[in-house]
Amino acid sequence: MESCGTAVSCTPAAFLLLHLGLISSMAHQNEFQTGLAGGEVTLNCTGILPDSKLSRHTVISWVYHDTLLWRMEKSNKYWKKPTFLTGRADIKMQYKQLRVWDLKLSDAGIYTCEYGPQKVRTSLHILKLTISSDGHFLQNEVPELILMQNSSSPLPDLSITLFDSNNNRVTPELQNKSRQKYIVNLKKLEAMDSGTWVCQVHSDSPLINQNISFAVKVLGFQNPDLERKYATVDSTVIFSWRLNSQIIKWKEGFTGQLNWKQQESASTHELLDFNVTAQGQLHETKKSSNFLFEIPERKPESTIEVKLPKVHFNHSGQYQCQLEYQGRHVQSEIELVVMKVSANPVGPLSRGANMTLTCQVSGPLPPNAYLRWERVNGTKMDSKNSKQHEVKLEVNINAAGLWSCHLIEDSNIKISFHYHVEEAPVWINYVIIGTSVGGSLLALVLGCLCIISGISWQRRRQRAKRMAQARQYLLENKTCQCQHWLKK
Repeated sequence: MESCGTAVSCTPAAFLLLHLGLISSMAHQNEFQTGLAGGEVTLNCTGILPDSKLSRHTVISWVYHDTLLWRMEKSNKYWKKPTFLTGRADIKMQYKQLRVWDLKLSDAGIYTCEYGPQKVRTSLHILKLTISSDGHFLQNEVPELILMQNSSSPLPDLSITLFDSNNNRVTPELQNKSRQKYIVNLKKLEAMDSGTWVCQVHSDSPLINQNISFAVKVLGFQNPDLERKYATVDSTVIFSWRLNSQIIKWKEGFTGQLNWKQQESASTHELLDFNVTAQGQLHETKKSSNFLFEIPERKPESTIEVKLPKVHFNHSGQYQCQLEYQGRHVQSEIELVVMKVSANPVGPLSRGANMTLTCQVSGPLPPNAYLRWERVNGTKMDSKNSKQHEVKLEVNINAAGLWSCHLIEDSNIKISFHYHVEEAPVWINYVIIGTSVGGSLLALVLGCLCIISGISWQRRRQRAKRMAQARQYLLENKTCQCQHWLKK
């Protein structure tokens, strides 16, 4: 066989070999496609002409592994309709694309489109992401994600990256891992975590870059974690718990109740029951209780409120709002601290007199809080602070005016109780002075009378004693004279 001497003489042969290789590569094409369980995919018959340009003698078919799915010959269409695709697949006739919806893990595999000598093989890789509780959670719960994959080829090693509803990257805790199933736990959820999350799935071989979106609904409170409310005796206070059920459009039935107890170990009193209607509105029922409270008529949606029209000192304690959904619970507490002020003695303050003012709160204070007495427009000498953890503060005063007891937390005045100490009128002072002087004079007169009476009584006693002694002497003297006369 003669060898090519020049590049030009070899050109036809090289072109023929290249042409044959191109035909061979075009005749058999391999593609890779990723689908999500529950979603849909469209598999292409790459290179096929549209209907208007196809020959009447063109034979086109779709095959899943060795199972015929669909065949068209001389404009006659034939559906094999395998059981696993019943009601979930059709053909887009213009380009003979196979569309499959409501995908399942078992749909993974090799799908082949055949027309003439050409074959297009598509490897369908299915991913399935499931979330615990169907994506409905209560505050502080930890969701569990399960990612599964299926393919006719060896399963790749996947990397998982999560982003929350605020597009912040979340590092999950991997609980279990196999090539087929990945189980991860997320962080404890907060009400603000509600929204659409994204799970990014990546693989280098085969190349997979798939974003899977999933919804997370977190039913909870928008209140601070530790809320403390201060009130003075006889004031009005409203407790409010703001739910996010309207924001996340949570219409499934959940129930709840509002309880009150004075101390952690005290018995619980149920004040209120509530549930959500089919329209997503809250319905409240007041429970029978000796506790006097009201349910405000006007309030924001998805808000639980109770009103104490006149606070008593013993109304202090823990008010707990509790939600329940499918046997799970979450609660939020508001601590009520009540302040009262008393004076001893009660009444106007006379000039030169003293009075004791007492300020007391119903429960322990945080380390950064304290009580403070001060006289309005007074001096620094007219103020006094409590020590740490003291819930009662007394101050001795001798000046009338407006005195205020403040509860200060983090250098901010949380609540104040103003007590007006009245100054006794001048005539009352004169009456008091006159009474004092008159009392002193009366006491002096009575003392003098007692002394004079005592002296007189002492003198009468001594006189009676001397008379008794004289009678005794006379009696003894007469007895002696009678005895002398009888002897004679």
